[in-house]
Amino acid sequence: MIRHLSRKTRRSLRSVSADESGAALTEFGMVAPILIVLIMGIFDMAHTQYTSALVNGAMQKAGRDLTLESAGSQQASIDQRVKDAVLTVAPKSATVTLEKLSHFDFSDIGEPEVFNDDNGNGVCDNNEPFEDANDNGQWDSDRGQAGVGGARDAVLYTATVTYPRVFPMAGLIGLDENISVSTATVLRNQPFDEQDRTLEVGNCS
Repeated sequence: MIRHLSRKTRRSLRSVSADESGAALTEFGMVAPILIVLIMGIFDMAHTQYTSALVNGAMQKAGRDLTLESAGSQQASIDQRVKDAVLTVAPKSATVTLEKLSHFDFSDIGEPEVFNDDNGNGVCDNNEPFEDANDNGQWDSDRGQAGVGGARDAVLYTATVTYPRVFPMAGLIGLDENISVSTATVLRNQPFDEQDRTLEVGNCS
């Protein structure tokens, strides 16, 4: 078909087809969105990792402070120091949840309260007796007692930080709008007294 065109027209078409000016701009326009999302994703992950490392460091320091004999009267200030450290990198709207569970020994951490499974169904029910290790009047899947406990107790100290993402990755690639970072430390109180091993017995409903 190009034969039927005038010589001038044919020259113009060949000139246009050979012209590559502006190609780089077009190619960049195609690649730029992917590149921008990739860069923001890297920064998003880096911020999350930095926040996690900072929370872990603050928890280690708080864990050492909580082992002292005077820790019982300083729990609020120790918890506040952890929150203050978190808010140096996380948005001010971040929520910091701190939990302390004391146990008689390290082997008790994460273990359920002992009960007599009379009906063999693996569930504490039907008025079956159980050892109320945390003295709260009900059977628990974790026998830890809220608080730092007493002398020689092993304490599981957990911090969970939830905050909105700094970068808009939720709208771009469908990630959760909030980030949740959790870290824990285990400590043992100083032997400033004798441990209380008294166990109450209850019945499951």
